[in-house]
Amino acid sequence: MNILHLIILGIWLMLPAYVPNPAAALFGGGRPIDLGKKLKDGYRIFGDGKTFRGLIFGTLCGIAIGLMQNLISSRMGLPSFVLPALFCLSFGALLGDLCKSFFKRRFGLRRGASLPVVDQLDLVFGSWLLCLIFVRVWFLYNFKPQIIVVVLVMTPLLHISMNIIGYKMGVKKEPW
Repeated sequence: MNILHLIILGIWLMLPAYVPNPAAALFGGGRPIDLGKKLKDGYRIFGDGKTFRGLIFGTLCGIAIGLMQNLISSRMGLPSFVLPALFCLSFGALLGDLCKSFFKRRFGLRRGASLPVVDQLDLVFGSWLLCLIFVRVWFLYNFKPQIIVVVLVMTPLLHISMNIIGYKMGVKKEPW
């Protein structure tokens, strides 16, 4: 398998996990998941940026992308997704982001503050963890070691590139 094929396959498999975070930002707002509560350290559990609406719509958008991919997967010779895998990839990406936000608050980092590497790979580890727990066979069949390496290298590069573009377009407040 050549590197271009590995990159295409990595993006294809991760697309249902890549979509939920921007979709949550786009469609989010409303009641925060932590209901405004703080822990004993005085910091919010997650912060205002993590909302029920963002969690729900981000997950649904990731699943919708995966269902659309399923419509064309056989014609393109690419893997299809079982519905539980789509849920695990989509919800897991947002769960990884929630965990990152929790720890950023514990470190006293404000919303939007940079936490290199963690900011770029939270969605990967969250989605993969749920897949390993709930759709292990599907995950191990599709995410071969070389795909895992490509995703771990490619995701931070994609994340940083998209954030810089979003910053220059005025959509993001920080370029990270």
